[in-house]
Amino acid sequence: MTEAKVDSRRRVVGRVVSNKMDKTVTVEVTRLVKHSRYAKYVKRIKTYKAHDENNECVVDDMVVIQESRPLSRTKRWRVIERRVQA
Repeated sequence: MTEAKVDSRRRVVGRVVSNKMDKTVTVEVTRLVKHSRYAKYVKRIKTYKAHDENNECVVDDMVVIQESRPLSRTKRWRVIERRVQA
């Protein structure tokens, strides 16, 4: 019997905010978190550096990034899918 390997690496959707580096983009991921006391939703923003092999991402593109092995000192994500913004 062959078992399908389950991919346990996280995937998140974010917006490209910088593409000035070679083969690297900075991706901003926004999420809403419910405040524990006031029960209002608070916006949390985090930036990740992701590997873009073909330098095809431009600023304001929506991308799907996935965790990977360390590629440099700060790069631990890879661009999996690019959704072009009109």
